Amino acid sequence: MNLFAELENLRPALLRFAFLQLRQQSAAEDAVQETLLAVLEKPDAFQGNSSLRTYVTGILKFKVIDHLRSLQREQPLTPLDDEHEADVIDSLFLQNGHTVQMPNAWRTPDSELEQQDFFRIMELCLEKLPEKTARVFLMREWLDISSEEICQDLGLSSSNLWVLLYRARLRLRECLDLHWFGNRS
Repeated sequence: MNLFAELENLRPALLRFAFLQLRQQSAAEDAVQETLLAVLEKPDAFQGNSSLRTYVTGILKFKVIDHLRSLQREQPLTPLDDEHEADVIDSLFLQNGHTVQMPNAWRTPDSELEQQDFFRIMELCLEKLPEKTARVFLMREWLDISSEEICQDLGLSSSNLWVLLYRARLRLRECLDLHWFGNRS
């Protein structure tokens, strides 16, 4: 299979990844096109030290980061509106701070992560998060942007950032418990 055909096969997964972070179809398509063009312009840069998908996703991460930074320079972000989630999150805990219901035991996470379907479910769970909560989570956990830089770029306090990350992790855990780990027998 030639490089062009392999890249075309990766395109849908790259679009999903870009859309999860950028939340705009046109911006995601632009980022993916720029990524594919960068790979095709310098095909010798891929030395085979990793899979082609890993290599191309790494380039896409930087394209997404560049796009997010350009947005920060062009227009201010609207304030975060996650206050309505506080009641939902509070209902998950008892007065003493313990959870109302213990999460399901996750059997062997390492082998579970190797399954392709897990990532499909993870993407669906990320899409269910509020837009700004998902953006903050992806910036921190997938794109490895520092907390300080996220706070500066999005105009957040560090405590607000940690609350958003906590809420994202909690909701992702619930979603994965329900749609992935709860369906395993």
